[in-house]
Amino acid sequence: MTLVAVIIVLVYLVFIGSLVLGFGKVRTFTLGELKPVTKFSIIVPFRNEQKHLENLLRSIDRLNYPKNMFEVIFVDDTSTDASLEIIKKATKNLEFTTIVPNNRISGSPKKDAIVTALAQAKYDWAITTDADCELPKFWLDSFDAYIQQHDVVFVAAPVVYSEGRNLLDRFQELDFLSLQGATIGGFGLGLPFLCNGANMAYTKKLFFDVDGFKGNQHIGSGDDIFMLEKVLRKFPEKTGYLKCAQAIVTTNPQPSIGALFSQRIRWAAKTGSYQNLFGKLSGIIIFLMNGALLVFLLLALAGIIKFKVLLHLLCIKFGIDFLLIFKAAQFMDRTNAFRTYLIAAMAYPFFVTFVTIASVFTGYKWKGRHYGK
Repeated sequence: MTLVAVIIVLVYLVFIGSLVLGFGKVRTFTLGELKPVTKFSIIVPFRNEQKHLENLLRSIDRLNYPKNMFEVIFVDDTSTDASLEIIKKATKNLEFTTIVPNNRISGSPKKDAIVTALAQAKYDWAITTDADCELPKFWLDSFDAYIQQHDVVFVAAPVVYSEGRNLLDRFQELDFLSLQGATIGGFGLGLPFLCNGANMAYTKKLFFDVDGFKGNQHIGSGDDIFMLEKVLRKFPEKTGYLKCAQAIVTTNPQPSIGALFSQRIRWAAKTGSYQNLFGKLSGIIIFLMNGALLVFLLLALAGIIKFKVLLHLLCIKFGIDFLLIFKAAQFMDRTNAFRTYLIAAMAYPFFVTFVTIASVFTGYKWKGRHYGK
């Protein structure tokens, strides 16, 4: 059993260590004084987001970019709260905003909303975000400068949770930082496997060149990662990551444990449909490491292995995880989240194992809708 533990931890150590090195290989992009030339169509799908829209709308109003060089397309996915009225009131005098109903044609409302918006987008570059996000002032400036200086058709960018107010918030903050660290690390290794639709841009031509969401419309989520996979198959050399502090989009953690599990099960449910071998391998390695810790905990309690072996495994895992998460936290100015790192690290193996197993056997509920297996 000790040999099995050593093999698993060595594989995990190499995997996370590679992501740490990859993180450093992605150069931090510094925003200069370039004259803006790129025109953007910002796509914002929404459904029952009245609690969050104020922050988004205020941040759109604060964008530094010339108003004649971008448009905002809000896609209403049959909201039943006051979301539509809030957006109409806030944008009634803004000529660069449009509100359209979602044209449902598949099993994924989010993908349908993006297709709906792209059908009437005026500009070549589409940039997606979520209704519960807050956009930085120089968001579009950062994308424009990056596009001007790089030959790209797809750009992923960072997302961070707002600073935690309680233990659950900080747990999610650290978990999300680990995902962002892995995202950037993957790009640095030349093996991208993660991105986030809350902060992502691509050309309309690219979308149609890769046949949009064809082949994964039946999967409720994945408008971001499935698009990344398609782009990597056809245009790997034209895919980039915008590692820029002025481009970081802020979103909110889930308000309850139930909502958190539902969100993460939704994320994990699409893993089996990934085409990216490195992405699949990363999921297997993470599950094996966290699952192994629980198994070895039981074995230690039963006296089959020594607690010293378990302690060594924990120290190695917590140490290498810390390096990756700390790099992401430094970049995104979220080092305060580490006040609860040990508690989060102890809970994480239970969390990952449960979510992974649940995603295999159960469906999930999201935005008031049920999605089965």
